[in-house]
Amino acid sequence: MQLALTREWPEDWTGHRGRISRELLDRMAWPASDHGLTYICGPSGFVEFAAGTLVQNGQDPARIRTERFGPTGT
Repeated sequence: MQLALTREWPEDWTGHRGRISRELLDRMAWPASDHGLTYICGPSGFVEFAAGTLVQNGQDPARIRTERFGPTGT
């Protein structure tokens, strides 16, 4: 499991700090051939970016689970 903390993190945090990017997903996502299951949770814009980037990189959309929270923008 990979975690990224955006705004605040414990002093001893060794994981990613800051917003995720296409480059981070390219580096951290497992190969599509592994058929991993991905869970993405967050605001709609974040979920769409992360899921869309993974699909563009060859991940199977059926193996990506999402949950959105916060304003929908409508």
